[in-house]
Amino acid sequence: MLRIAALALAFTVTISLSAEAATKAIKFGKLWDGHRSIANAVVVVDDDKIRSVTANGAIPAGAEVVDLSRYTGLPGLIDSHTHMTFYWDRSTGTTPLKQPPRHVALTVFFDQENAKKTIEAGVTTVRDLTGFDGADLALRDLINRGAIVGPRMFVSGRGIRVAAIHRPGVTDYPAEAARITKGLIDSGVDWIKVYGSTGGADDLSGDQTISYDEMKAIIDTAHANGRKVAIHSYGAAGGRDAIRAGTDTLEHATDMDDATIAELARTKIWYVPTINHNQHYLDNADAVYKFTPEAQKNLADFIQRNFVTAQKARRAGVRMLVGSDAVFTAHGANMQELGWFVKFGMTNEQALQSATILPAEMLGMQNSLGSVAPGYIADIVAVEGDPLADINVVLNKVRWVMKAGAVAVDKTR
Repeated sequence: MLRIAALALAFTVTISLSAEAATKAIKFGKLWDGHRSIANAVVVVDDDKIRSVTANGAIPAGAEVVDLSRYTGLPGLIDSHTHMTFYWDRSTGTTPLKQPPRHVALTVFFDQENAKKTIEAGVTTVRDLTGFDGADLALRDLINRGAIVGPRMFVSGRGIRVAAIHRPGVTDYPAEAARITKGLIDSGVDWIKVYGSTGGADDLSGDQTISYDEMKAIIDTAHANGRKVAIHSYGAAGGRDAIRAGTDTLEHATDMDDATIAELARTKIWYVPTINHNQHYLDNADAVYKFTPEAQKNLADFIQRNFVTAQKARRAGVRMLVGSDAVFTAHGANMQELGWFVKFGMTNEQALQSATILPAEMLGMQNSLGSVAPGYIADIVAVEGDPLADINVVLNKVRWVMKAGAVAVDKTR
């Protein structure tokens, strides 16, 4: 009996020590919690959740103290539009857009690099809109299991394109669109992605490809099955029908007229302009992507039109989100879009909210992500400098990242 009692006591002590070891007290010189700034903040984290956030708060007995008083804390950043499984294998000697085929297992293995670069940028959550052959679902699940270090992923699988709907022998296109949507949901996707127009890379045409009726069938099916829909449209027509059909988010849409923008604001559909995506293409057009001079001229023109559309949307009160549309060489540059948001009229704080509390709401996780607050998942970033005074510190000076209570990045030493 004495031996059993001793073992029981040892077990109790072990549990107690584990609980204490799982508590961290993080000290920041300043914390922006998603809504306000707190000087000399102390954030207490138990396991994967935030227990408390206080100014000059007490340190719980036995807590591990993480002294980041030289830094500014902020919520883990959320990128609303990525392509985490678009990997460029440089060893092939080809451009990113002309790589030879490879097995999906190799792609997922290589994608660890994309995941690492993304979380090092302070991005702890992404919405990933298009992955092929199940690579995005596999990467999501491996990250969730802790087998790969990377951001939390909400994935769409293969996006729905017109060619999949307008197959030979199909006569009822909306019904086929609904069937494809249900199949994607059954495969385990978190979101539905629809390619409502042409456009991508050096193709800036933006011609609508999926009709209003087809969009409506997709959206109704997704909503009936507890999923939301993101519709890609480089052009105005596809964007207009996406809004009319009731999409949850609208990606890229450029050249929208005032009436369409007003409807986008009225319906409170989220708009993800992805301006920096094409700037990244342009910056790497010669060295990496080998785009022609004409394509580069078209990219520069599209960027300007995209910026003007986003600026009009901002003035009209449209709800806007930061999305990098990161592909191939852009992983790790996810928050460059913040600079564009500030350029078209947002304050630094408003821009940061478009990468924290607002995308958390878009994901339906406004009570657990996007803010440093009691009860929330402990996704916290430390930057060198003050992001409310200089947005560039979020782009270039991320020094420490915690995801769900575990330190994923530490460049403070």
